[in-house]
Amino acid sequence: MPRFDYVAVDGGGRTVRGSLDAADLQAARDQVGRKQLMPLEVQPGRGLSRTDTSKTPGGTKLDPRALALATRQLATLISVVPVEEAVRTLALQAEKPKVRRCLEAVHQGVVEGRRLSEAMAEQGRAFPPLYRAMVAAGESSGALQPILERLADGLEREQEVRGKVITALVYPAALAIVALAVITALMTFVVPKVVDQFSSMNQDLPLLTQGVIAVSHAMRDWGLIFALVMVCLGAITGLALRRPALRLKADTLLLRVPITGRLTRDLHAARMARTLSTMISSGLPVLEGLNLTARTVSNTRLAAATRVMADVVREGGSLSGAMRRADVFPPLLVHMTASGEGAGRLEPLLDRAADYLEREFATFTAVMLSLLEPGIIIVMGGVVAVIVLSILLPILQINTLAMG
Repeated sequence: MPRFDYVAVDGGGRTVRGSLDAADLQAARDQVGRKQLMPLEVQPGRGLSRTDTSKTPGGTKLDPRALALATRQLATLISVVPVEEAVRTLALQAEKPKVRRCLEAVHQGVVEGRRLSEAMAEQGRAFPPLYRAMVAAGESSGALQPILERLADGLEREQEVRGKVITALVYPAALAIVALAVITALMTFVVPKVVDQFSSMNQDLPLLTQGVIAVSHAMRDWGLIFALVMVCLGAITGLALRRPALRLKADTLLLRVPITGRLTRDLHAARMARTLSTMISSGLPVLEGLNLTARTVSNTRLAAATRVMADVVREGGSLSGAMRRADVFPPLLVHMTASGEGAGRLEPLLDRAADYLEREFATFTAVMLSLLEPGIIIVMGGVVAVIVLSILLPILQINTLAMG
């Protein structure tokens, strides 16, 4: 009898891996279900786990925009055609070769009898763990189409926020580069030539002019060395941050910075609330959502806080109590979670909290970016004005002496 490996989630939200003998893939899934487990991956022979899927063929990560588009199209197609035909249609119309190869591999897996989530798991990093877990939950509950709709909504929302930030940063970034180039050209080419003219007159220069000349000489003589030192310091800092203890301290310090800390915290809180709301609506354990969220957070302090929450929930504590204990989440999210638990309406209140935090993040980011452009113009104008004034002052001084 063939042997199958499986990855499943138990009632406590813990990930369980094991092997069993069954007549076919469907029989193996049925056996996992009879063990009071929710199967996430069932594979013939040596199955794929969450930790080794990145080593499988086709493990290239899909572009977030391509993943969002494919998810929306798949959600629309499976409402009118079978999953196999829907995936085949997506593969045929995919424009990017990487996306087409990935979808063709998923289609082949479905044709061979695997569930959609299992076929996606074979593509390694192409589909995130949370994404695959949600698809598996939709297949188990018979609600795959609405689950895909929610996944598409979340992915499109993230793309919208990312697109707005990038669009708003393009002009200020270009302006900053041009300003830096102009100031560098003035200090390294224009100011030295003017200094040569003043030096031949044996005239005492104003203090402002002397300061600008000193900066110009430093940039011309030591600019390259300074740039190399900064590159070396950046490389050393990057290597040092690979050490977990230093990375944790740096991420903790980042969260305390007034603007960036607040943005990072609110964005993580919104994503976690959205993830947990989707997990609850899909019938997946909250604990599994916390574990998946912790693995996708880049800030180690927030990841550690999320793992603390998972430990509290595993021990039988409430979700709101776990948030209070973590002590990094916005008070609004904590209070709305507590209200949702008390009223038995945790899913909609988590969704509402995520909406509010995302709107707050978008508004705050828009305000900060709108202030960035005039700030760059003011700084650039001030520096150029100082340079021009340092050149004009000696000229005015010479004219005054000549007229006197």
